Amino acid sequence: MKTPIDSRREFIRKTVTSATALSIGGILPGFSARSYTNIIGANERIQVGVMGVNSRGLALASNYALQPNCEVMYISDVDSRAADKCMSTVEGIQKKRPKAQPDFRKALEDKDMDALVIAAPDHWHAPAAILASKAGKHVYLEKPCSHNPNEGELLVKVAAKYKNVIQMGNQRRTWPNVAAAITELKNGVIGRPYFAKGWYTNNRPSMGIGKTTAVPSWLDYELWQGPAPRQAFKDNLIHYNWHWRWHWGTGECLNNGTHMVDLMRWGLGVDYPTRVTSSGGRYRYQDDWETPDTQVVTLEFANNTNMTWEGRSCNGRTVEGNSVGVIFYGETGSLLIESGNSYKIFDLENKLVKETKNDLPIDPRDRMNPSQKLDAFHIQNFFDGIKKGTPLASDILSGHKSTLLCQLGNIALRSGDALRIDPTNGHIKDNPKAMKYWQRTYQKGWEPTV
Repeated sequence: MKTPIDSRREFIRKTVTSATALSIGGILPGFSARSYTNIIGANERIQVGVMGVNSRGLALASNYALQPNCEVMYISDVDSRAADKCMSTVEGIQKKRPKAQPDFRKALEDKDMDALVIAAPDHWHAPAAILASKAGKHVYLEKPCSHNPNEGELLVKVAAKYKNVIQMGNQRRTWPNVAAAITELKNGVIGRPYFAKGWYTNNRPSMGIGKTTAVPSWLDYELWQGPAPRQAFKDNLIHYNWHWRWHWGTGECLNNGTHMVDLMRWGLGVDYPTRVTSSGGRYRYQDDWETPDTQVVTLEFANNTNMTWEGRSCNGRTVEGNSVGVIFYGETGSLLIESGNSYKIFDLENKLVKETKNDLPIDPRDRMNPSQKLDAFHIQNFFDGIKKGTPLASDILSGHKSTLLCQLGNIALRSGDALRIDPTNGHIKDNPKAMKYWQRTYQKGWEPTV
């Protein structure tokens, strides 16, 4: 028996084939690629809704609108100002204004919407993806895929049950030169890689001491909180500073560390660790910031490899000349993946033996849109997964594994313990104190379920 997703996927595949046949002679004179796509009709394109468009979501909505095989159909945001700005931006790109639907759950009721793009705060990532999956939609889910490990495991179960496409937004998986670097690594360019180091640096200001105030008229704070237990509104929380509060955010380790940990896991060929330690704290300012501004996470694996991630939110001194990056150390040399779509290979004497340079612009400290052109590769891979069944660069199981490594780092820090881990599933062994952080409590009635 076909599911709604199966039927929709078959329909899209057939209509895309028809559109290709129709346009085989080229674009009609006087029409752009976008306007010609509009003539063919909306049904040949992937129709998406975007949830959370104040910053990163605005960049994603713009990038999706730029794709000729896509139409941004809905914009959902609890901030009416952000929604209006995003709708106008998208309209300027695709020449059609998306519909405003502040509550994304109502947008999910539209049978013509194929996929939901989620860029809301971390506490919403997994619950929103689960609701979208149950509604028969595919999901593009910004990193981290979950607020806590239990939610990540729920997402894996949901994808298996509803058989929809869920891609996590660790976009470097599809950057061409980064993928080429990993291929070289796996082909033995530096022998066996046994140690990897990743990092992120920035000069973030203090978030200050917030005051409890009335909720602004432009904000639906009740829906913003969603699955999180209710707390009073403070004037230094929205937007962005929720990242540094455990109730909603996951700190720099998951905010930016997920990207680098994912590359290290990919390059070393590992899944779950055997041991995790972490140290750090809030050192730079005395304010409402709870998560560490300085942190080092160390993960050990059963194949005799090791990785560390260093995060410095309040001191931007670079490492290896890059504000963000990864370096692999092996038997015969080292391989550096820089902040952009570039890499370098060194021998054991520190001699540069190969350099592949980035040919597309990127600003890794731009929290909204660091790499628009490169990220389009990831979006198109997501579309190919929907239309053709192409394997995803970052399916939800892979995304969960990389997210979990960062979550284990945070749990080790918060519990103050070195964690022993079951390498078959990533679960913490014999540590009730640490397991308190494995899942969270939810506002009554908002608990995510498979």
